[in-house]
Amino acid sequence: MTTPITIIGAGLGGLLLARVLHVHGIPAAVYEAEPSADARRQGGLLDIHPWNGEPALEAAGLAEEFRRLVLPGREAYRIMDRTGTVLLDRPDDGTGARPEVPRGALRQTLLDALPEGTVRWGHKATGVRALGGGRHEVAFAGGATLVTSLLVGADGAWSRVRPVLSPALPRYIGVCVVETFLLDGDTRHPAAAKAVGAGSLFALAPGRGLLAHREGGGTLHVYAQLGRPRDWLADLDLDDAAAVTARVVAEYDGWAPELAALIAESDTPPILRRLHALPAGHRWDRVPGVTLLGDAAHLRPPDGEGANLAMQDGARLGQALAAHPGDVEAALAAYEQDMFARAAAADSGDDMYAVMLGDDAPHSLLAHMAEGEQASA
Repeated sequence: MTTPITIIGAGLGGLLLARVLHVHGIPAAVYEAEPSADARRQGGLLDIHPWNGEPALEAAGLAEEFRRLVLPGREAYRIMDRTGTVLLDRPDDGTGARPEVPRGALRQTLLDALPEGTVRWGHKATGVRALGGGRHEVAFAGGATLVTSLLVGADGAWSRVRPVLSPALPRYIGVCVVETFLLDGDTRHPAAAKAVGAGSLFALAPGRGLLAHREGGGTLHVYAQLGRPRDWLADLDLDDAAAVTARVVAEYDGWAPELAALIAESDTPPILRRLHALPAGHRWDRVPGVTLLGDAAHLRPPDGEGANLAMQDGARLGQALAAHPGDVEAALAAYEQDMFARAAAADSGDDMYAVMLGDDAPHSLLAHMAEGEQASA
């Protein structure tokens, strides 16, 4: 099978690219490993930035649809220490400067805006082989293959497309995150819900922290962040929810009960994530017929920028292809130079996990935020 524009990965970046191409009348096919759109929970709240995420959605013709997804009041945040003492409490000022939307709903909006059949579910890419002349063969689990004249790797941290462009591999950054959900928080988990407040909570101490968001329907979405070696919890069966929860709760011994409850009272099995990043300034020489976007190109520790950058990548790549009809290489060269510069600018060099989990946490985060406010004043 031969296809023109092939996108590997149906995350926000890949879908945004497909939508912008569709707006410009350019067909594309998206191949996704997951069996369906609802195969797994698609993350929590995502703050859409006015300098990259919002313009990307405007380029996709979805600004109005995006605005309908915004959860009001969620830009509030507070910082606590381990005792539950509130050190900073900022209400939502109502300006909507960085509106929060459910990531899953945003992804579904993008899916709904594509022609039926654009996304081919259940296609897990296992490798890519260069055929010459800008053509590549993609192999999928189960033995299927396709040949494409333009391949875009939007397939995340462990991209199967990246090796044809770069030997770089993500490195572990020394932080493990355990994700939990408390459902109907105000009724079933009132103390924890009160601690989180109306928007986001950062409860921090050296080496460990709790980040929680209030989502729709009273759901509390929690990330326990721990500076630990990569093999932490390797002695446990990660499918044993009770054992994993008990081990994580023990890390917060001595914390305020309403904070420890964000882990102990989870209504869903805990999910362990080990955080990785690509080298800062990751780039490659131009290879005909293939490129990357999002985490496949510039994986970074979670800081609110990754999804926004991926959507901006998708929009810019789609616009470049539309602006260079009949000259794919000119489009890819223009896109990559722009993307490399944007990714480098977004990587300020600040290690937010050193700020949040360092020896002076949570005061280091307060100081970092104060410096940022002074710089923007």
